[in-house]
Amino acid sequence: MANFFTDNQDIQFLLDYYDMKEIATLQERETPNGDADYVPRDIDDAVDNYHRVLTIVGDISGNVLAKNAASIDAEGNTLNDDQTVSLHPLVQKNLDLMAQADLQGFTLPRKYGGINCPTLVYTMATEIVARGDCSFMNMFGLQGIAETIYAFASDELKDEYLPKFARGEVTGAMVLTEPDAGSDLQAVRLRAYQDENGEWRLNGVKRFITNGCGEVLLVLARSESQISDGRGLSLFVADKGPSVKVRTLEHKLGINGSPTCEVVFNDTPCRLIGERQRGLITYVMSLMNGARLGIAAQSLGVAEAAQRLARNYVNSREQFGAPIEQLPAVAEMVADMRVRIEAARALAYETARVCDFENNYNRLLERNADALADDEKKIFRQKARNIKKLNAMLTPMSKYYCSEMSISVATDALQTMGGSGYMKEYAAERYYRDARITSIYEGTSQLQIVAAIRGLTSGVYQNYIAQFETVEFGNERLDALKGKLVAARARLDDAIAVVREKGTAYVELCARKLVDAGVAILIGHYLLAQATKCDRKKKIAEYYIIKELANITGIVALVENGSTQVLDDYYEFVGPVEEDV
Repeated sequence: MANFFTDNQDIQFLLDYYDMKEIATLQERETPNGDADYVPRDIDDAVDNYHRVLTIVGDISGNVLAKNAASIDAEGNTLNDDQTVSLHPLVQKNLDLMAQADLQGFTLPRKYGGINCPTLVYTMATEIVARGDCSFMNMFGLQGIAETIYAFASDELKDEYLPKFARGEVTGAMVLTEPDAGSDLQAVRLRAYQDENGEWRLNGVKRFITNGCGEVLLVLARSESQISDGRGLSLFVADKGPSVKVRTLEHKLGINGSPTCEVVFNDTPCRLIGERQRGLITYVMSLMNGARLGIAAQSLGVAEAAQRLARNYVNSREQFGAPIEQLPAVAEMVADMRVRIEAARALAYETARVCDFENNYNRLLERNADALADDEKKIFRQKARNIKKLNAMLTPMSKYYCSEMSISVATDALQTMGGSGYMKEYAAERYYRDARITSIYEGTSQLQIVAAIRGLTSGVYQNYIAQFETVEFGNERLDALKGKLVAARARLDDAIAVVREKGTAYVELCARKLVDAGVAILIGHYLLAQATKCDRKKKIAEYYIIKELANITGIVALVENGSTQVLDDYYEFVGPVEEDV
C-alpha cells in the first residue's frame, strides 16, 4: 500500500523540524468549536492530529488519486448539451472520498465542521495530493473559497455555506478573470447591479475559470459603473443555477481532470461579500495570496512525482552494461532534481509557517480582540504589520520559485527517460504537461517577480535575512557556508543599489535576476538551519549553496554591467510582426 506522506522523509522531517506546538497554540486560541464532537485534548493532541490527517491524505493520494490520474487525464470532463458540466466519474469519486475522510473543511473551524488545520499542514497536504494527481489538487485546493467566506462574509452567509463545504456537499470556484481581464483584474467588466427589489444580480462573461461548474461561485464584478479601476469592484457569492451557463470547456495542454470553463451570467442572483468596492483591493488579494501558495505546493507535488519516476527509471534502465544512473551526466541531473525540490520545499513551507502567524494575529485582533490584553493587542498589531510586509515578498517568491522549479524538474525527468519519457506509456509526459501551467495561472512568473522585487528594494528582504546572518552554528563547515551567504548578500545589496540608480526601467529589466539571487541566498540560510537537525541536510545545503553562489556571481556582474541593449535594440532582435501568423 502506497502512502505519499509516510514515504516522504523530507515532509516528515519538516513537520517535526518546525515548532508545531507554537503554531497549534495560536491556531487553537479562541477558535470557535461550536458543538463539535472532536476537539483536541491539548496542544500535543492537536499536533498528533496533524500527523494523523496527513497520513490519511497520503493514503488516499497514493492508493486512489495516483491510480485514477491517467484515466482522468486521457478522458477529461464533459460539456453537456444544456451547457452544464459532468465531472469525470473518477474525479467525482475522488471528491466523495475526500469528503468521507472529512478533508474538505481542512482549515475551517470545527464550528462549521472543519478540522482547523494550520496553513502549513494544509500546504503539506496540498503537495501530497498534487503528487497523486496534479489536476485534482485544483479541486482540493479550492477550499480557499470557503476560507474567503469565513474571513469576510456575514455570519448568515458563513452559517449557510461553510458547513456545506466541510461536508463536501459543494465545490467552489474563484470567478475572477475575463477575456480582456486576465493578469489585470482592474479591467474586470462583468456587471453587478441591484434590481427593483434591491437584490444583486450579475451579467457578463468570465473566462479560464477553474471548476467554473462548481456549486458556489465567488465572483468579482463591477458594482460601481462610474469607477473604471479596481475601486469599482466588489465580491459576490452566487449559486449554480439556470442563469449560469458554461459556454466552453477549455481544451488544455495538461491538468485535464480540472474543468476550466467560460462562464456566462444572465441576471444571476447573488449576494455581496463584505463591503462594496473592496472586492479586488482586499478580498481577492487575500484569496489570491492563498491560491499562490497553493500553486507552490502543487508545483512541489508534481515535481516530487516526476523525480521519483525518473529515479526509478535510471536505476532499472541499463545501457552499456550498467544502470544509466552510473553515467555522471545522468547522476548529476537526477541528484540536482532532488536538491531543487528540497530547496523549493524549504521556501514554500517557511512561507506557509509565516502565513499562519499573520492569519492568526489578524483573526485574533479582528474577531477576538476582547479576549486580548491591551499590551498583547499592541504586540500582535506590530507583528501583524511586519509579517504582512514579509508575506508580500515571500508569497510571490514561493509561487515563482516553486513553479519554475517544477517545470525544470519535469523537463529533466522526461529527459533522463529518453524516448520512453516522451511516450504516454509512462507518466513523465503527463507530469511535464501538468507542471507547465504552474508558472502561468494565479499570476504568471513575471507578475510574481514584480511583486517580489519590491521586497528586495524596500529593505524588507535585508531586515528579514539579518536574523539568519547572526546565527553561530558552532560547526566549522556550516559557519563557513553561512559566511559565504553573508558575503553574497552584501554583493547583492551593492548590485541593487547600482540598479536603482539607473531608474525604474532598469530595475524592471533586472528584477528576475535580482530575485533569483535573493531567493537563492534565503534558501541557503533555510537549508543551513535544517542542517543542524539532520546530517543529510548538511550535504544538501553545501551542494545547493556552492552551486548557487556561482550563479549569483554571474548575476551581479551582469546587472552591474548596466546594459539595456535588449530594450534599445528590441525591434532589430525580434523582427517585424507577421500579419498572417
